Amino acid sequence: MELVDFYALLNGLWLTIVMAFFAASGAIIFGSILAVIRNYGHSGIWKILSYLAGAYIEIFRNTPLLLWMYAACFVLPSIFNIPANYAVLGTIGLFLYTTSVMAEIIRGGLNAIPKGQFEAAHAQGFSFPFTLWYIIFPQCYRKITPTILSQCVTTIKDTSFLAALNVAELTNVSKDILSRLNSFEQIVSVFITVAGLYFIVCFSLSLIVRYIVRHNVV
Repeated sequence: MELVDFYALLNGLWLTIVMAFFAASGAIIFGSILAVIRNYGHSGIWKILSYLAGAYIEIFRNTPLLLWMYAACFVLPSIFNIPANYAVLGTIGLFLYTTSVMAEIIRGGLNAIPKGQFEAAHAQGFSFPFTLWYIIFPQCYRKITPTILSQCVTTIKDTSFLAALNVAELTNVSKDILSRLNSFEQIVSVFITVAGLYFIVCFSLSLIVRYIVRHNVV
């Protein structure tokens, strides 16, 4: 494999990491909102929003990720009259899907917090938002941080679906390089390099997860 091809793979890896970062970080934020609405929307308009949040989560979790990437890339430009930037739009599709997964992870963490903590906080004069922010969320995220980081690893690997949209992420760059090669040794070297780059990034995050679990960091 030539040096220029290796640099191209590194550029593809960088785009992969950037897309995964924005998709995962956005999914954590909006997944938290959906989890709270679904878990604690018991009356009035909040009950309706709870049903809508539940519908969103179930629809996205039970349909293919690639479908939503296609939807983001081909439907959103038509609706909002925006440029068809597949890297950005594909990341939006990945974000929408990952949000549903993160919401269920966070909801599981919320359900692990004893209900009596809300009553104790209310007795101390805390409002519901302040109870969530200062008491419930810190305990919730402490419990689910390893699971969230594991999902971030999955999100990094899920960016490879964008190769179907010809986005210049790591898998698609490797496909373009492979299409120009004839030597078996060169083809194998590209596969090994790509697998190694994915492994380095994902295994590093896995080590962080193991460290957090073993040493109870959060």
